[in-house]
Amino acid sequence: MRNKVDFDILEPHTGHLDRFERKLNNQRQPSNTSWKWLSIAASIVLIIGFGLGTSHQKQPTDLSDISPKMQEVQNYFVSTIHQELRTLESNRSLETEAIIEHALEGLETLEEDYTFFIVELSKNGNQKKIIQAMIDNYQQRLEILENVLTQIKNLKTPKISTDENYL
Repeated sequence: MRNKVDFDILEPHTGHLDRFERKLNNQRQPSNTSWKWLSIAASIVLIIGFGLGTSHQKQPTDLSDISPKMQEVQNYFVSTIHQELRTLESNRSLETEAIIEHALEGLETLEEDYTFFIVELSKNGNQKKIIQAMIDNYQQRLEILENVLTQIKNLKTPKISTDENYL
């Protein structure tokens, strides 16, 4: 089998270079006016976007957005809840599984309620009833976690029956 390599060794037809240059020169150059309009439109869109973004940022969306004191309250609850959840997970076993799962379901329901409160706070502004409901929500979560940890502690602590005889 023989490899055949074809090289184009022929010169282009006469006037090829002239025809090529005419085609290049006749190509339509993009007009600067279309770019100007596009840049103006993009600028307007950006200005409107920034305007909408700042108007949405002014409304509180969480306790921490209301005041520095509320931010402290929220930070306290969130850190305490996370610590209690870590403790809860470290005590997970076959005998505590059902109790823990039930507690996590309750916490999930409270989290959904809290999400509703955030929406209400954003709609209605800085209302004391909503803020108090958010704080109560955090307190209820802590109570659930504390109750479950107490139940787990009671499960793990051997109960001494009064009927047992001691030597």
